[in-house]
Amino acid sequence: MASQAEETSPAHELETSKSTKANAAASTGETSVLTKPRRSKYRHVAAYHSQVRHSSLSRDADWTPSFLGFRNLMVLVLVAMNLRLIIENFMKYGVLICIKCHDYRQRDIVLGSILFALVPCHLFTAYIIELATAGAAKKTVGQPKKTDEEKEHDQQVFRSTWRYTAFLHTLNATLCLAVTSFVVYFYIHHPGIGTLCELHAIIVWLKICSYAFTNRDLRLALLNPSSDPGLPEIYASCPYPRNITIENLCYFWLAPTLVYQSVYPRTSSVRWSFVAKRLAEFGGLSVFIWLLSAQYAAPVLRNSIDKIAVMDIASILERVMKLSTISLVIWLAGFFALFQALLNALAEVMRFGDREFYTDWWNSSSLGVYWRSWNRPVYLFMKRHVYSPLVGRGWSPLAASGMVFLLSAILHEMLVGIPTHNFIGVAFVGMLFQLPLIAVTAPLEKMRDPLGKVIGNCIFWVSFCLVGQPLGALLYFFAWQAKYGSVSRMR
Repeated sequence: MASQAEETSPAHELETSKSTKANAAASTGETSVLTKPRRSKYRHVAAYHSQVRHSSLSRDADWTPSFLGFRNLMVLVLVAMNLRLIIENFMKYGVLICIKCHDYRQRDIVLGSILFALVPCHLFTAYIIELATAGAAKKTVGQPKKTDEEKEHDQQVFRSTWRYTAFLHTLNATLCLAVTSFVVYFYIHHPGIGTLCELHAIIVWLKICSYAFTNRDLRLALLNPSSDPGLPEIYASCPYPRNITIENLCYFWLAPTLVYQSVYPRTSSVRWSFVAKRLAEFGGLSVFIWLLSAQYAAPVLRNSIDKIAVMDIASILERVMKLSTISLVIWLAGFFALFQALLNALAEVMRFGDREFYTDWWNSSSLGVYWRSWNRPVYLFMKRHVYSPLVGRGWSPLAASGMVFLLSAILHEMLVGIPTHNFIGVAFVGMLFQLPLIAVTAPLEKMRDPLGKVIGNCIFWVSFCLVGQPLGALLYFFAWQAKYGSVSRMR
């Protein structure tokens, strides 16, 4: 008996331990994990509705559900719809892509190449102007200490010199844009070649302006030394006029920025594998854009000509909606190809450190946020050389913003109207129309309720990508056809 008691004692101890833990849990009001809940024998009286709960999509819900499934559904629906359009396009038109079927004229290629190569000469002309002005500034600074009257005389000389310098810079920049625009409008027929030349001229024009304005302020700071000159610390490593060198100018010419600085943040080395990947992305996306344009966008545009000619509003709206999907895909591909692939590759080669060429513009809760997030190089130029100086002169922020968009509207119309040989004002009006849209969506940006930001983001997408771009493409294509294509032959 004793041995039997010894053999069963471990089991007895375990049972006693379980009983003790259960009693302790019951005494403290806790439910023991070892105690199974008692199941009622009345199965039809279970209290499934025992607390206040809200539907998952209700605003009163205690938690916000994930919409990942809906996102997956929308992606699948978009893929299915676009596959249907691809099949329909192929059944209706066949393969429209033809490498040899182009309308490039030899004169367009020759003139475009010469023009593209000559445009940077204006930037080097700006360097010569600044080199001469810097020499005069160094002579003035190198003289011994002067009286107040002599300093006042130097200021008058500086203002007089700046007038001549500003005149030469203005003449040089104007010739850069005017000569290019004249040649493109009257002698280069192909809009693609003309667009590349005009875009290059506008970029160089902006760089010339930034180069002139920045060196003007640096020169003024040199002639008026003080304990706190008000210059950023980054300029200390290359003060004026040491920055007026051909190497410094060449770096600014090739750097992916429109804002001149004597010094830029630099990376330590070049990652050539990174450059190769970005260039491969740029090349692949360029081919993708060409395929979409030739196979899908061109038929929609051609089929819209007769509808626009007779002002069939319903058909025009249908064409705009149909073109919106294609233009949106092309625009997004172009954004990634330019701002993510090409500019990053160029920045890596130049070891250019600041690569914030854009921010999350796709989340813009207003049109103002979009224009501050999209195309940061142009935004920074406008803010630094147009908006801030005007506000500093006493202009109101609204008036300064109006001047920024006026200048941007002129440049947009030149970029589109000159290569297509049609100044119809659509790009100009479209840019100016951004001002009232910014005013309308600005309160939505400041709302605490997330719904306001959602509404603002929807207004941005609808106004810019679903209506603005497709409608603009239709109108400029119709103007081109009216001047050179099928519409002109119908008359």
